[in-house]
Amino acid sequence: MNGPSDPSNPFGNNPFGQNATLEDLQHWTQQIGRAQQLLLEFALSPEGEAAGRSMVQQWADPSKWTQIWENALPSGTPAPDMSALPNQWMAGISSFWQQNMAMWQGIASGGGASDAPEKDRRFTNDAWRANPIFAFIRQSYAVIADHLLANVDKVDGLDEKSKAQWRFATQNLVDAASPSNFALTNPEVLQRTIETRGDNLIRGLEHMLHDLRQGQLTHVDKSKFTLGENIAVTPGKVIYETDLFQLIHYAPTSDNVLETPLLIFPPWINRFYILDLNPQKSFIRWAVEQGISTFIVSWKSADASMADVVWDDYIAAQIDAIATVRDLLGVENVHTIGYCVAGTTLAATLAILATQDAAQCVASATFFTAQVDFSEAGDLLLMVDDRQLAMIEQLSGDGFLDGRYMAATFNSLRGRDLIWNYVVNNYLMGDDYPPFDLLYWNGDTTNLPAKWHQSYLRDLYRDNKLVVPGQMHAGSTPIDLTRIETPAYIQAGREDHIAPANSVWKIMHHLRGPKRFVLAGSGHIAGVVNPPAAQKYQYWVNDAPCETLDQFVAGAKETKGSWWGDWLNWIKGHGDSMVAAKGARIPGKGKLKAIEDAPGRYVKLR
Repeated sequence: MNGPSDPSNPFGNNPFGQNATLEDLQHWTQQIGRAQQLLLEFALSPEGEAAGRSMVQQWADPSKWTQIWENALPSGTPAPDMSALPNQWMAGISSFWQQNMAMWQGIASGGGASDAPEKDRRFTNDAWRANPIFAFIRQSYAVIADHLLANVDKVDGLDEKSKAQWRFATQNLVDAASPSNFALTNPEVLQRTIETRGDNLIRGLEHMLHDLRQGQLTHVDKSKFTLGENIAVTPGKVIYETDLFQLIHYAPTSDNVLETPLLIFPPWINRFYILDLNPQKSFIRWAVEQGISTFIVSWKSADASMADVVWDDYIAAQIDAIATVRDLLGVENVHTIGYCVAGTTLAATLAILATQDAAQCVASATFFTAQVDFSEAGDLLLMVDDRQLAMIEQLSGDGFLDGRYMAATFNSLRGRDLIWNYVVNNYLMGDDYPPFDLLYWNGDTTNLPAKWHQSYLRDLYRDNKLVVPGQMHAGSTPIDLTRIETPAYIQAGREDHIAPANSVWKIMHHLRGPKRFVLAGSGHIAGVVNPPAAQKYQYWVNDAPCETLDQFVAGAKETKGSWWGDWLNWIKGHGDSMVAAKGARIPGKGKLKAIEDAPGRYVKLR
């Protein structure tokens, strides 16, 4: 008889079949009882009762079902013209059934399996091809998915943005409906269930109920990490703090350092230690080792006390941090880095400084995957219209948006990898969580001030005001990006789905000073956090004048490995004089005394 290792029979001996023993039946009865007990305990817990009330409120009212259709359409968009759909869809249905019949005939005749490598990671297990039932399930899903996505483009009466929204929603639906996401249609899960005698499903149920209690999908074993002990461990001191941020100064590791220090502004929608995950991946540690006096801002996670915080406050905070570092070290200016939204804000800060005749305070500006022109800002644009903004406002009743909602939004942009992959591994396979520092950081959510978040989505993503001189202000000062003459290093990720490379490129058209654009391999995180020692990915540069990203790529030179060395040479090209690493260059030894050790307490606030 075939065992579980045979791909044509992932089930092994059927525990409920004619060979089942009394012990088998007792075991599975106990497993069912354990599952029932776990569900009952959750249902009687405060979290379970709250979830139940929410479900009743959401779905018991028939009007909610009408709202589903209304909410699916972009605000102000008329319902699609369905008059032409019958003929279009009849042709599609005919094609669909022809493909299904051909597929089934091929499987029935033994020709269903393909020798070509499976590109979709969800279906790489041999049973998806060797077993006729699962081969049919897999191929039927592929045909249905292809037809659903193709038919979105056949809907008339919708503009391109609305079609893109439908396409995005349909793709999410298709990913959610994958047979790999369900125990009875996933041969790997069935095989694991037989092998472990159901223990995987019990562990998976425990994982799922834990996530329901915390209101967030778990990607990693959080107990394996402690800030300041095995993550975010580069030595330094908090030397300055306000109600909005702490300023960390890192300890030098060389006798001499660059005279001009580096001040890093990380995004406040995430924790700053993405740049200090561990000694091998840390951009901060690497910069210190290159002889750079390095500072970073650690933003405070929003709470009710920050209900009135707006973008102006973050611009003022950046100006404050620049002035603080300059005064501490007695230097004319600083190098700056702005990552993602902090890079967008850095551009506004530079424009304000230029208007105030203070541009000389910043020697250079580096932008990590930052956008200023949001006209092509990718899939996030699909989530910004009046109805969605109103929904987000309702979720921000205490003056701040819970970071778990933002995490869910970003996860949905890559739902197959960041949601359903973990549903299968955590809930169905019952796998233990991996001790992965990047996933720990990804799940370490940060709350956002409600007023700022609303204005950011409305003014930048929806209305794209930042690139129109004078359309936005910081206080009473108008923002005009064309006044920026500060030398700029602009880094984009070739596969970035949050700040697409083509969107980042647009900053080249709005700054007047000298600019260097670098296209890095990988995406929003790995494209930035790519230490030279890892010898991963590549980057492209093109010193010829280019009007578009396509022109840049066409003439670009590819270099294997990290772009960090290129950035270091560029920084030194804007001043390479060195000074002794003593006095105020040692954290806490200047006029600003140490408040606490890095990484500080703000990064630990939830």
